[in-house]
This record gives sequence, C-alpha cells and structure tokens, in this order.
Amino acid sequence: MKRIINTILAILFTATVFAQADLLQKANELYTKEQFKQSIDVYNQILMTNMESPEVYFNLGNAYYKTGQYTLAILNYERAKLLAPDDEDINFNLQVANQKVVDSIQELPGIFVVRWWNSLVNSQTTDGWAILSILSFVIFLTMLGFYFFAKTSEVKRITFWSGCFLIVFTIFSWSSAAKQKSRLVNHSEAIVMQPTVTVKSSPTETGTNLFVVHEGLKVKITDKLGDWVEIKLADGNKGWLLLESIERI
Repeated sequence: MKRIINTILAILFTATVFAQADLLQKANELYTKEQFKQSIDVYNQILMTNMESPEVYFNLGNAYYKTGQYTLAILNYERAKLLAPDDEDINFNLQVANQKVVDSIQELPGIFVVRWWNSLVNSQTTDGWAILSILSFVIFLTMLGFYFFAKTSEVKRITFWSGCFLIVFTIFSWSSAAKQKSRLVNHSEAIVMQPTVTVKSSPTETGTNLFVVHEGLKVKITDKLGDWVEIKLADGNKGWLLLESIERI
C-alpha cells in the first residue's frame, strides 16, 4: 500500500511539473505575441500553483509594465529581485519602473563597510550560499585529513591555514544563506498600492498627519498593530498607515 501511495504521489508531482511548464510556455508565447493582458492571467495562474521563480515574477512585471500598471510591475520586479538579488536585467527594469513613482526619496547614506557587506551577501541567493557552504565544509574536512596524515611540516602548515580559511568561509556563507532566507520568509518590505496614502503619527484615524506617500513607493515594515503597520522610508521617516494600502513583497 505504501508503495502504491508513493507511486501515485510521484505521478501527481510529475503531472504538476509538466502542467506548470506548459503554462509557463503559454504565458511566454502570449507575451512574445504582445498579448500582455492574457499573459498576465497565465503568469498569475502559475503563481497560484506555488511555482515561484525569478523568471515568472520578472516576466509578469514586464507584462504589467507594458500595460501601464507600473505599481504592479514594481511589486513583481521586487519579488523577482528577492529571489535573484544580483540579476542585472531585474535591477535595470526595476530602476526604469521606479522612474514612474511620484515620490523621490533620498536614501540615507550608509556606512561604506555596511553597504559593501550587504552587497556581498546579496551577490548570491539562499541556495547559492548554502551550496557554497556545503562545498567549503567538505573541502575543509579534506584539508583536515591531509593535515593529520601529512608527513612534512610544510604540508601541515599549508593545510592548517587553508582549513582555517575554509571554516571561516563556511560560517560566513552559512550565515549569508540564513540572512537571505530570513528576507524571503519575513517579508518586511512592501509596496504602496494606493494612489495617495496619508501616514499617521499613531495607528488610529485620529493620529496626526505626518506626510503623504504615493503608489509604487517601497517601504519597510517595522511594526504592526491590528489593521495598522508602522513603516519606515529610505530617508528615515517613520509613521503608521493601514495594512490594506500596501502589499508585502
């Protein structure tokens, strides 16, 4: 009985994969034929099957951009960037789409070392860092074996320092993978989806009006209380707005 169940699950999984591949091919063909609205429907069907990939979000963003739905384009470019942070095409199209945003927020200049570190971490995906971590640890174990069985001091010295470097790199790559995974799971960033939103000083309608933001703007969620979320802009300004006015990346 267990074998039969496993066989059925395998068949269902294979059928799902082929169905998703057919949908992706159909969506890409519709996009190529400039039938953008139809391709949007099919790309969203793919996402409803839990098939998330940078390609699907990127193509969906392109289709939204072609139909003039710039806020939805930005949202999907950001989701594609979340899965492939160092992809040049995604970053370029996102930059172009952001030119359609009304708000021009000047990002606070960060410390160079912090910016460099974040750039390094974002150079690989979660899976990429995890694979590098595993490979590095396997090579470290190999170096450890050479160290114990080496007959000369020169070989011991080389393998010792190589092992030190590899274990440090293993820890770094593993922590980078964990950080990238945290970004995917926590969804702490969002896009403003409504044309105009007034940001309040407190999570109530009677709160003092602080400033106004417009659709397409990227914000960071720092707190949540009921139907309200506290957001932080790139320039450091903070305030509260209704959860329904944004969509998490």
